[in-house]
Amino acid sequence: MENDHKILWQNCLKVISDSIASPEIFDVWFRGTESIGFKDGKVTLSVPSEYFVTQYEHRFYNVMRSAFRKVYGSGVKIEYTYNVVGNDPTTAVTMESSAPSASVNNPISKQTARPANPLKDGVVYEEIDSQLNPVYNFENYCIGNSNKLPFTIAEFIGNNPKKTDFNPFFLYGSTGVGKTHLIQAIGIRVKERMPNARVLYITSRIFENQYGTAVREKRINDFVNFYQSIDVLLIDDIQELSGKTGTQNAFFPIFNYLHQKGRLLVMTSDRPPVDLDGFMDRLLSRFKWGVTEVLPGPDRELRKQILRQKSAKNGLALSEEVIDVIAGHVTDSVRELEGVVMSLITRATLLNLPITPELAKVVMQSAVKIQKRKINFDMIVEATASHYNLDADVIFSRSRVRDISDARQVIMYLASKLTDLSSTSIGYKLSRTHVTVLHGIKTVENRMGVEPVFQESIEAIEKSLRS
Repeated sequence: MENDHKILWQNCLKVISDSIASPEIFDVWFRGTESIGFKDGKVTLSVPSEYFVTQYEHRFYNVMRSAFRKVYGSGVKIEYTYNVVGNDPTTAVTMESSAPSASVNNPISKQTARPANPLKDGVVYEEIDSQLNPVYNFENYCIGNSNKLPFTIAEFIGNNPKKTDFNPFFLYGSTGVGKTHLIQAIGIRVKERMPNARVLYITSRIFENQYGTAVREKRINDFVNFYQSIDVLLIDDIQELSGKTGTQNAFFPIFNYLHQKGRLLVMTSDRPPVDLDGFMDRLLSRFKWGVTEVLPGPDRELRKQILRQKSAKNGLALSEEVIDVIAGHVTDSVRELEGVVMSLITRATLLNLPITPELAKVVMQSAVKIQKRKINFDMIVEATASHYNLDADVIFSRSRVRDISDARQVIMYLASKLTDLSSTSIGYKLSRTHVTVLHGIKTVENRMGVEPVFQESIEAIEKSLRS
């Protein structure tokens, strides 16, 4: 069986491909990886660069673990090998899958695989998995004029975990600007300074799911007690708790207890507290107790610095001309910059092409959405009110006049389609329930199918928003 490692790897790729929604994503991240051996329970994979290892260990961890256990069986380990410099085999290095983040050899069940599960056996354990990605440290973070202040605050917190000058720290910014990296760097620095500190990074969605489990199992006290035992709590995407009254009520005593005890609370959001809808006022007021800081999109010089760092890390020297082209077009997101670099590396490696400005432009056309206009709720209200010749204020009234009711339902439909707002958040903005919003969206969809004039109105409003 060990001699058939290439066949096993192809079978594994088939399972991985079936688990990934986009064929393009599969092609980018897995087509260039090969199996070069399977012996003594260890699979050796040849990957294009170290960055692929990072992606396998974190982004594709669950997919790969499931595929390897299905094809190779439990107990298998992974070893990666890659060339530090391009196609030069003399620069090859080998590294094993890290533990515990990618321990595919760990035969844990789905029920016990929850991150830092506070509900297991009803016991609060002294040791927890902090859920920190070692890649997200301060040393790997690019600093420029645009992000120097939030970086300085974050580093101060990480270096001085017992001081409460910036507690809580509320960091906000648009998607992909590096919020997750920065708050995890705080946790990593605290663990370096205080190895026994109970540090936990968690997303709001996981927090909400754990709360739901606690409610179903009637173990809310265990849930709250666990989180009150944390020394540094890092919560990502706090805006996801919008409209989740039960979860907010559970988080309130946790926040109070940790703050009163001088424990650190760090949160990220895509908007500042003043713009958060669907939150209890008493919770919003506490978010403002410490310091609120924006993490802006990278300026041009920082974008160029990021491109140099990411390319050097992957054994690639991008010319200044290529860097200028990318930095001039990808303006908002660090994540998109990273995606362009990796797409360039992948395409150049697989097709044996030189990296030129022309190749960079081709990659950017397919890999990123360049300078896409961001549509928000207020813009939708304004455009809809203008189309129906209404004062925007009447849309928020209780009036059931046909034109006003139509405009209100159109806003529900377009907000659901064009923004990230949930039905609960849309309802909160319109002083309606989420059930009313869902009914309004369904009504608009049904009318569009049988009323051409109504559909044309919707399309005209949407066109004005996108122009």
